[in-house]
Amino acid sequence: CAAKGRRPRYPRVWKTKKRVGTIAKSVKLVECIKGLSNVKEEVYGALDSFIAWELEFPLITVKKALKTLEKEQEWKRIIQVTKWMLSKGQGRTMGSYYTLLNALAEEDRIAEAEELWKGLFSDHLAATPRMFFQRMISMYGKKEMHENVLETFADMEELGMKPNMEIVSMVGDVLKKLEMMDEYQKLKNKYPPPKWEYKYIKGRPVRVRT
Repeated sequence: CAAKGRRPRYPRVWKTKKRVGTIAKSVKLVECIKGLSNVKEEVYGALDSFIAWELEFPLITVKKALKTLEKEQEWKRIIQVTKWMLSKGQGRTMGSYYTLLNALAEEDRIAEAEELWKGLFSDHLAATPRMFFQRMISMYGKKEMHENVLETFADMEELGMKPNMEIVSMVGDVLKKLEMMDEYQKLKNKYPPPKWEYKYIKGRPVRVRT
C-alpha cells in the first residue's frame, strides 16, 4: 500500500553555492555593472556582453536586477539599465517607465523626467496610472514648483481621476503656501478623508474605521 500525505523532508548534508536561474543571474548582473564608470558606452557594452550568449532577452533577470538596484537606491544604474533595456525594444511596460521616471526624479534630472512624463501622458491620457501623477506632483512639490503641481492636479481632475489622500495632502500644502485658502477649503470639502480603510491582519484585509 502506497504511503499517503506529504513526502518527509530531511536536512541537506551539503548545500551547493552554485545557484542557477534568474535570481543568480540577476545578482551577477548587478555585480557586473556596479564597478563600472558612468560612461554610457562602457555600461551598455558590459550589458551587451552579459546577454551575448542568451537565446532570448533575459527580461525577468533584468527586472529582478532593477529591483535589487532600487532597494540599494542605485538610481544612476537604474536609469542606465532601464534605458538600455528599452533601447533593445524590451520591457516597454508602464512598470518599467515608472521605474525610470522615479529614478530620474530621485536624481533631480527634472528635464528628463518631464520629457518622459509628457510623452507618456500624451500617449495614454486617461489610461495613465495614478501613481505617475503622484510621482510628478511629489517631485514638483519638493522643488517648490507650485504651478506645475497645480497643473498636474488639474489634469487629473479633467480626466475624472480621483486622487488619493497623499495627493490631496500635497496639493493642499501648496495651496496653503500660496495663501489660496478658499481653494484649499474647496479641496478639503471635495475630497474628505475616508471613513474606512483596509488593513492587513494575519494576511487578510480587514475593514476598519480611520
